[in-house]
Amino acid sequence: QNWTRGMSYCLHSESCLDTGPIYVRENGKLHVVNQGTGGVQNVTPKTRPFRLFSRGFSVELCMNREDDRARRQRTDHFIFTYTKEGNLRYSAKSLFSLVLGYISDNVDHIDSLIGFPEQIAEKLFSAAEARQKFTEPVTGLRALQKFTEAYGSLVLCSLCLRNRYLVISEKLEEIKSFRELTCLDLSCCKLGDEHELLEHLTKEALSSVKRLLLKDNSLSDAGLRRVTAPVRVLKKGLENLLVLDLSCNPKITDVGIGYLLSFKKLNCLDISGTGLKDINAVIKRIQTQMGLVHSKVPLKEFDHSNCKTEGWAEQTVLQWEQAVMEAIKPQDNSSSRTAALHFYGKTHRIEEVVTCKLVEAETKTSGNLQFYKEKVPNCHLPLKKEVVGSHELKNGKKRALAEQERERTSKQKHLCLTVEDWDLLNTY
Repeated sequence: QNWTRGMSYCLHSESCLDTGPIYVRENGKLHVVNQGTGGVQNVTPKTRPFRLFSRGFSVELCMNREDDRARRQRTDHFIFTYTKEGNLRYSAKSLFSLVLGYISDNVDHIDSLIGFPEQIAEKLFSAAEARQKFTEPVTGLRALQKFTEAYGSLVLCSLCLRNRYLVISEKLEEIKSFRELTCLDLSCCKLGDEHELLEHLTKEALSSVKRLLLKDNSLSDAGLRRVTAPVRVLKKGLENLLVLDLSCNPKITDVGIGYLLSFKKLNCLDISGTGLKDINAVIKRIQTQMGLVHSKVPLKEFDHSNCKTEGWAEQTVLQWEQAVMEAIKPQDNSSSRTAALHFYGKTHRIEEVVTCKLVEAETKTSGNLQFYKEKVPNCHLPLKKEVVGSHELKNGKKRALAEQERERTSKQKHLCLTVEDWDLLNTY
């Protein structure tokens, strides 16, 4: 009786916990303790065992409890691997990887990376890139700017956006944040003369560009005047340009070619497919005033194989492109949309990817108008010996004509600026 009273007292003191019936085995028999009266009754054991937890009860192992309020995605601090025998083993992550992951999750809150070791910064950039931090609309731009301000060409030294006009329109600010680019391919993007990216080319941040490919971009003489204005007057902007591709822009005329004379360091030029009227006069002008020779064979600088996206942000640019392609991917209900078009008597419009096409008519009339500078290593394809020999015979005459042209242009230097040029410079 004393034992049952003690048991009853314990049950009443812990009545807040529903433990279910309690079984006691005494003298080889099973007894159940009655919680109401505190007595012991003889019962036969049930065949169905009592469930300690409900059927839908589950257990979750939670780590990083400090992030519960923010409901952030928790990361495991252990690395689980399987051995050849099929056994599961785990090892703790290093402190460096844990800190690297934490900083990459909050990379947009970094104040500055100037002076930070570039070896660690590359790992930090890769970790943030794997988490797709640079694809976010606002925070991604802010994080990318911190890296480009500190490391410049290491983040991206070459950018190829050939036929990627959708990426340019969606990620224009991110593209403008890249500094110290040496190669930029904007071919077949149909930018036009008034695009914001063309205006950005004249900024000091892209003064390091040496290869600029603007093939098939609907450019005219006005666009060339805007791009070359800082170089012609202020000696800034694209002053270090070595390779320039302006082919397949039929609105560029003989007047626009005159704006290119300010590129003193230019080694290779392609103006095929432009709207030139007097081709022979333009060729002679380029040879005498720029020192470039008309090439009889296509140059390897303009085959678009040397310009590739290179740098830490190479995968970031691919992520941008994949996001744009996912956005324009046709939806599943395209069949119903097609049926509706047939119902209203309309034909289905086939949306094809715009590809870069040459302006065949202008190219046939003008021919191959590619120029190169002689005695420059790795600048052009090896020409035939007879062609090279003929060029060497004419070197004396070209030098004399070049000296006369320099004297004439030096005298007229103060007259080269027009009112339109001054109005354009006032906008910078």
